[in-house]
Amino acid sequence: MKVRVHVFLKPGVLDVQGKAVEAALHGLGWPGVADTRVGKLIEFELDTEDHVHAEAEVRRMCETLLTNTVIESYRIELA
Repeated sequence: MKVRVHVFLKPGVLDVQGKAVEAALHGLGWPGVADTRVGKLIEFELDTEDHVHAEAEVRRMCETLLTNTVIESYRIELA
């Protein structure tokens, strides 16, 4: 099963990368860009077809290694 984990900084956490991207876009002629946030996408294959089990396992992975739950939130996609 294909797994995608979308990770973003929680609201209120300063996103330095997002600010840098936003400033660069403004400098390149897109002044209407605002509130830019940069995240990450983690994709992998998981050897199961059981969606309930897969989601539980991926949540454990996120809580253990893939995210810093103090400052990041995540969304799981299973396909």
